[in-house]
Amino acid sequence: MSDEHPVTGEPAALAPARETLFQPGRTCWCVARAERVAVMVDSAEYFARLEEALRQAQSSILIVGWDFDGRIRLRHDASPEESPPLGPLLRDLAARRPDLQVRVLVWSVATLHGPGAALPLLFGAEWESHPRVELRLDTHHPLYAAHHQKLVCIDDRIAFAGGIDLTVGRWDTPAHEAGDPLRTNPDGELYPPVHDLQMAVDGEAAARLGEIARERWRAATGEVLEPVRGAAPVWPPDLAPLFTDMPVAVARTMPLQGDEPSVEEAAALTAASLAAARKTLYLEAQYLTADFVADALAAHLTAEEGPEIVVVITRRSHNFTERVAMGTPRDRVLRRLRAVDRFGRLLVAYPVVPGAQGADETDEAGDCEIEVHAKLVIVDDGFLRIGSSNLNNRSVALDTECDLALEARTPEERRAILSLRDRLAAEHLGVAPEVLAEAAERDGLIAAIRRHMGGPRSLRVCEVPEEEGLLDPLVSSELLDPERPFGTG
Repeated sequence: MSDEHPVTGEPAALAPARETLFQPGRTCWCVARAERVAVMVDSAEYFARLEEALRQAQSSILIVGWDFDGRIRLRHDASPEESPPLGPLLRDLAARRPDLQVRVLVWSVATLHGPGAALPLLFGAEWESHPRVELRLDTHHPLYAAHHQKLVCIDDRIAFAGGIDLTVGRWDTPAHEAGDPLRTNPDGELYPPVHDLQMAVDGEAAARLGEIARERWRAATGEVLEPVRGAAPVWPPDLAPLFTDMPVAVARTMPLQGDEPSVEEAAALTAASLAAARKTLYLEAQYLTADFVADALAAHLTAEEGPEIVVVITRRSHNFTERVAMGTPRDRVLRRLRAVDRFGRLLVAYPVVPGAQGADETDEAGDCEIEVHAKLVIVDDGFLRIGSSNLNNRSVALDTECDLALEARTPEERRAILSLRDRLAAEHLGVAPEVLAEAAERDGLIAAIRRHMGGPRSLRVCEVPEEEGLLDPLVSSELLDPERPFGTG
């Protein structure tokens, strides 16, 4: 066993007595071994690798999503003949393989709230007419709760989980160029740059994610699906693993509903990981409103010694409702954190690329803002979490979530976590990862990032007004971002 703590990297004599943050039944559902773990940065990479995996499916494709649109294409760099839209692709795979069952489960309210086309979800599309292709809407959730998991399970041999839905407005490359002509929806509409992450696992970890997906299907439809046994290995040939032979924690969120108890593993794991930080916390987040997250970050910033905290975040709100539910509470959190940042260990920034796509997507300097849709936590060089859980209140025990996490056990695994962190920060700054890594090792992460800010592609400090707007206090964000179903306390 290593003489260093697997999360903090401290000598064992100085580290907390507990050697792992993974406690099944509290901070996770289970810890399952994956032969391979890969992280795909931005959905162009994920979608291409997903298509490779789908084409290897023999028995089962089970997709669980917040939204779904069969019109999207997974590979925008290929012809429609080589890479057809997702719905027809699934139909064609089922037609060619007599044992293949394709099932798609979508949050029912996506028909009103999701960005994809509603009519195919409600009334079906041509690609759904195959007898072994089935799309169902999941109504099994409390009032105002969302099924927010983003899972794809193939033959119980590989599974994908993270922040990326198979719907419109998600495909993008790490370049995030303003006005990229490939970044269009099926109707030809150009949409803004978007940054996101997805994780792939195989082995026992993939089989356990298959259990979660099958249970979701049973709760929604009443149909019990059997596990896939004896299937051939499935792994995209072009997907390089970041880790091998790695224990992976699976953490869920499920709301209290009838006789079904509340499951709050994902929030417990996030809280434990934030508290364990000693050197650096690197977060990528669409939202930052959760009370427990603000408390954990404030505790670090108040202490005389504590970690540097870098948060890469989405700045703009899409509409008034999102502004009230997520924008105003985020600004309140940022004001609180900056007030206690006595030692200059906090940096909250949003990414931009040069050029203007539209007035609604540009910042004050006229550059195009990138929407950060990722849900990422990296603690020091020892902990990595990627999933569907946002750092907002409703991801605590209202929405249905699924996160994957791992702890480094060896120097090689620690270097892999740092390499991912530095790759992500470098992507936002438009510099080479090795340049950022060298500066971060020498001067610290915040100093390294600040040294490279100010270019045409950059991170910009997320400024917030000193006081709330006149209207903001009049509309309760607690109504729009509750921790639990209404009436459950």
